[in-house]
Amino acid sequence: MNKYEGMAQGILESIGGGKNVNEFTNCMTRLRISIKDNGRIDEARLKQIDGVLGVVDDETYQVILGPGVVNKVAEEFGKLLQSDSADSLDEGSNIQENTDIKATLKKKNNTSFKNFLRKIGNIFIPLIPALVGAGIINGFAGLLNNLITSGHTAQWLVTLQPIVGVIGSAFFGFLTIFAGINAAKEFGGTPALGGAVAAIIVAPAVANISYIYPFFGEIKLNPGQGGIIGAILAAGFISVMEKYLRKRIPAAIDIIVTPTLSLLVVGLLTVFFLMPVSGIISQGIGSVTTWLLAHGGAFSGFVLASLFLPLVMFGLHQALIPIHAELITQIGYTALLPILAMAGAGQVGSAIAIYMKLNHNKRLRNLIKGALPVGFLGIGEPLIYGVSLPLGRPFITACLGGGFGGALLGLFAMSGRFVGSVAIGPSGLVLIPLIKGPMGIGATVLVYLSGLLISYIAGFVLTYFFGFTKQMLVEHNK
Repeated sequence: MNKYEGMAQGILESIGGGKNVNEFTNCMTRLRISIKDNGRIDEARLKQIDGVLGVVDDETYQVILGPGVVNKVAEEFGKLLQSDSADSLDEGSNIQENTDIKATLKKKNNTSFKNFLRKIGNIFIPLIPALVGAGIINGFAGLLNNLITSGHTAQWLVTLQPIVGVIGSAFFGFLTIFAGINAAKEFGGTPALGGAVAAIIVAPAVANISYIYPFFGEIKLNPGQGGIIGAILAAGFISVMEKYLRKRIPAAIDIIVTPTLSLLVVGLLTVFFLMPVSGIISQGIGSVTTWLLAHGGAFSGFVLASLFLPLVMFGLHQALIPIHAELITQIGYTALLPILAMAGAGQVGSAIAIYMKLNHNKRLRNLIKGALPVGFLGIGEPLIYGVSLPLGRPFITACLGGGFGGALLGLFAMSGRFVGSVAIGPSGLVLIPLIKGPMGIGATVLVYLSGLLISYIAGFVLTYFFGFTKQMLVEHNK
């Protein structure tokens, strides 16, 4: 049994076995498991598994494993679920029954607004690996183009640049379709129909479409008008339409009539309503975000970076994902993500201060030593949920520390020198290959690194001097 198989086996046993799992998936850092009965989870045992960095009990039960590790563990986890051994794991474990408490917490967190935001997040989470990979390749293609522009015209370079460029840009060109596929899946429709109606938005032939509305005059469509928001809305409508028709169309002709009518009706709705309206919304999002950073400057940057982790705690950060996607579609990068990335850097600085202040707390110091490397790489969950948040006050000082780095990036944005990211997903030092902005790659990366450094220092200083009361030191420094 290899290391990852052992981790998967331990996780499965700790959550009550294979028969306690509805389904699972994973993002960049977390194994996300849909649990049937949360009362059967032995969380203390789960946290003791070597390699488990923390857990989050949300709509899905999330086991934090870190980048790279999570993919290997998820693969082994899937194999165990499919095997006979997964089904025969001990179902009568003497796990303390806390189902009522879990159910109460779930109910509090099960609001319509939060469920909607989770659906938005679930649309984009599966796309993150492709977003990151394509974004880095796009950056490399830009570097090759800069070399050619500066006079390096070797034949191999001239040949390679457009090839690398199309590999990196193709996914972004059809990102709307992928969003439509995932959105239909989330809204309970057929993914292929969601992709089909979203494809209308990016189809080159829509450039030939124009019509006249009373009071509004001529409406002329452009490929991509409405973007990600239009795709999600269209996929949502076609999912509703499909479910409505399936209940009323005879089974004998359902396979022909339901998809045809759904696509035709929602396709017309997309062309005559969703594309122009969501196009206005998308442009508004881009304009408002750019205006906010350009005029709010350091203050906007500080507030955005300081409040980001509290938003993550309540699941509200998922509302920002379509905004990032729209900014990338419109101007080629999102200037919000690097500012928000400063929040994680504040946690790193805070963790170092905690390590120094609590020099007798071996358990917490060992946890910090294990979590700091991935913290520098932008994976902040272990430090948040395992270190600063349980302590309380250091979490606040860490958030404020990240605000100082955000203020620096906001200050540059105020003069039009935005620091942007060409893809969403990573943060910390891992974001560097995705950095882009009007200042040029060298200066933009330097400003981003300066923001990280300021956040590290501010998070450390604020936590070291203001993160602990005397009583907290006595309680935690044993």
